[in-house]
Amino acid sequence: MMNEKNSILLEKVKSLPLLPGVYRFYDSEGNIIYIGKAKFLKKRVSSYFVQSNNTSFKIRSMIRKIADVSHIVVDSESDALLLENNLIKQYKPRYNSLLKDDKTYPWIVVTNEEFPRVFFSRNKIHGSARYFGPFTSKKMVNVLLELFKRIYKVRTCKLDLTKDSIAAGKHKVCLEYHIKNCLAPCVGKQSYKDYNTSIKEIVSILKGNIPTLIYDLKDKMKEFASNYMFEEAQTMKDKILALEGYQSKSTIVNPSIHNIDVFGYYSTDKVFCINYLKIVNGSIVQSHNTFVELKFITEKEDVVKRSIVAIRDLFNSTSKEIIVADAIDISGLNAGFVNPKIGDKKKLLELSERNAKYYYSDYLISKEGKRKDKSEIVLDRLKRDLNMAVLPKHIECFDNSNIQGAFPVAACVVFKNGKPSKNDYRHFNIKTVVGPDDFASMYEILHRRYSRLIAEEQPLPQLIIIDGGKGQLGMAVKVLNELNILHSVTVVGIAKRLEEIFFPGDPVPLYIDKTSSSLKIIQHLRNEAHRFGITFHRNQRSKNFVDSKLLSIPGIGDKTADKLLSHFGSVAMIKEATLDDLTAIVGHSKANTIYEKIKKL
Repeated sequence: MMNEKNSILLEKVKSLPLLPGVYRFYDSEGNIIYIGKAKFLKKRVSSYFVQSNNTSFKIRSMIRKIADVSHIVVDSESDALLLENNLIKQYKPRYNSLLKDDKTYPWIVVTNEEFPRVFFSRNKIHGSARYFGPFTSKKMVNVLLELFKRIYKVRTCKLDLTKDSIAAGKHKVCLEYHIKNCLAPCVGKQSYKDYNTSIKEIVSILKGNIPTLIYDLKDKMKEFASNYMFEEAQTMKDKILALEGYQSKSTIVNPSIHNIDVFGYYSTDKVFCINYLKIVNGSIVQSHNTFVELKFITEKEDVVKRSIVAIRDLFNSTSKEIIVADAIDISGLNAGFVNPKIGDKKKLLELSERNAKYYYSDYLISKEGKRKDKSEIVLDRLKRDLNMAVLPKHIECFDNSNIQGAFPVAACVVFKNGKPSKNDYRHFNIKTVVGPDDFASMYEILHRRYSRLIAEEQPLPQLIIIDGGKGQLGMAVKVLNELNILHSVTVVGIAKRLEEIFFPGDPVPLYIDKTSSSLKIIQHLRNEAHRFGITFHRNQRSKNFVDSKLLSIPGIGDKTADKLLSHFGSVAMIKEATLDDLTAIVGHSKANTIYEKIKKL
């Protein structure tokens, strides 16, 4: 393909050694456009210039841009793999689809101060602090920081806090202490030793050494109790319970399985998905997915090797044991490979492989989503999150509004194709319920709504959302059962405080990711129903207040009040009317009475 393009370049390629190493392709401006590794440099680089017509467009495009090549010889293919990884991270060449990762991941930072702070950051500055991570889920970072805040109450202020500055009395009690976020080491209410003991325990948790920490805390608790220091013993017990609760949620296999890396993958002819799990004391402490389109690299073993090197480098892994499905040899990693056939390690490998397969499914959905409009993508995500059988193109949401049972009303808002359909909104005056009874009110409006749709042979929604918890949801289920349509729709309740999604018959709520489009559309429906209901409720209160003013005038009934309001528009305009104006509407006798009394309202 390039025989006539650049004779100097071809001579360079011919002179490459048959040794392992790394090669770099440059464009005409001297920019590195691709970095690769080879067991035999000459064979690998030469292969680019004798490509067949089956070569992908991306490779042909890259080859046309090659103006120069350089190489580095190393001792082994493993060394070449490690060097290639580092160079790709450094230069980020345009045509390297593997090992190049511009995404910033969250870290938990423990500062190098006398009274260290613990916080979240996406920027890692070497030498400035201790960094733990990276975490691929911001949610996990928040869970850990919330745990630390609850158990240890370390400071979050940015004071330049030292033992000397505290001794000199340079600091005042900060706001954190008043709201009980910290124990005020700045004014000596917490000692240097006690504060840094908390930091050591936090670091132990971040390293995954929770069982050891719990064991030490139990020893301290027994020691405090034996010395009749019951308050201190109770503090230790509270920490133990919190840590055991956190540990129970994350332990998935035998806790004796400590500090290992698991790599599971799923592949087709065109794509390769690899999942990484970091296991410490039987718990998953880190997880990561990598996706590769097989364009340049066609050998799957090669992809596995490259991915393992890149991911271990990203997560600073020093695990001596790596679990994979097939026999692999990367001598430069200083770690052994295990291919388990049975037992807990096999279960971990199967879990990782399932994650890789799920990741591939998400890839197919996202690829398909490019051919869909935005609303259909959102509805497809909502369908999956709520485990629905059909796409929720028609959604209805209900909300009650009343003040101590006065002026009870309800609202129904309708979304079609993910967007408000305001012509289909409905509001309801509660007719059969006396007093503030949200459950009975919900029963009434749902029965009225869906019995009417059934009678008029109107289409039912695919999804019904009830603004409320288990009680309101229970009433919805009762109505839909009575109307024999529960099997035809999905109904859920949303509780405001924690945005919990409740399903009929399931005591455990669903927590959808706060950034998810599914939760956002549910919140949009809930907020729209609340807005629509409150507006109607206020209008009813206002109308009732106006009517009560007019009805307080002797001789004025409902019909007369309606006549006056229909003609004049408001009580204020009635006050401005002349006696002749009033006489023309209600007659001379009533006009005189209204004219005298209306001014006093």
